[in-house]
Amino acid sequence: MLVEQGSIEVCNLTKTYGSKTAVSNASFTVEPGAMTGFLGANGAGKTTTMRMMMGLLEPTSGEVLYGGRPLNLADRVSFGYMPEERGLYPKQPILNQLIYLGQLRGMTATTAKSRASDLLAELGLGDRLKDKLESLSLGNQQRVQIVASILHRPQALILDEPFSGLDPRAVDTMVDMLHSLMREGVPVLFSSHQLDLVDRLCDRVVILHRGEVKATGGAEELRESGPVRFRYRSEQDAAWLREVPGTEVVDLAGPNALLEISDRTQTAAVRQQILTRGLEHGMTEFFRELPTLGDIYRGATQQ
Repeated sequence: MLVEQGSIEVCNLTKTYGSKTAVSNASFTVEPGAMTGFLGANGAGKTTTMRMMMGLLEPTSGEVLYGGRPLNLADRVSFGYMPEERGLYPKQPILNQLIYLGQLRGMTATTAKSRASDLLAELGLGDRLKDKLESLSLGNQQRVQIVASILHRPQALILDEPFSGLDPRAVDTMVDMLHSLMREGVPVLFSSHQLDLVDRLCDRVVILHRGEVKATGGAEELRESGPVRFRYRSEQDAAWLREVPGTEVVDLAGPNALLEISDRTQTAAVRQQILTRGLEHGMTEFFRELPTLGDIYRGATQQ
């Protein structure tokens, strides 16, 4: 059972190596009971940030708080962590090493064996408990690593590319497992290059670019703060939209157009103008088109 739930606050974390800055004043919050997606290109600093959060790297400056106080060793031991470089033993039987890892986290051997067996069965490995890790495919090894990170019912989860190599069914099972922990108040942070997956799963998003946090917030909040764009469809040519003051036609294909309002304070007035004139041009649809997470990511990292 969880004895405490709290948010994880990353406060101005910086990591330098000589003259190179890997992470610069990174600040964001991982809320309890929410899933936060950590996005960035290779080399953006995601893994370095996660390692500092887990105490595996000493930050040059900054700190990490849990429940409003400095994160300590006991907290980190209670966390679940899945590193980018997987840390299991290739020549050891799967179940044996999970029992061992559970005992390191304070579980009894009996409890660790029971929970590990159940989780492995959920992930389709119930008949491979005695197999050595190296005998499994890379995707199945990933499943075992996932079990290792959640075996002890962690108070928080920090996962580096947890869905890499998993088939869609395994992804869905993993997500169900995470949701079960989140219902108990567990904050979850995971990095991924799969924008569509983050878009589908995450309550909050952090975008890191060249070691700096470029955007952070709720997924819907970030979409709403993006460019104000409208999709227009009609029975007649839509070229007349180019003449509407305060708009830019982003895409035009005959009767269909995507336009952007340059001054969002004028959205209501411009929208009404287009609605009025659109009826004269055979308009069939006119609606706000929110940016995708991919659009938000590209906008935040374009420089």
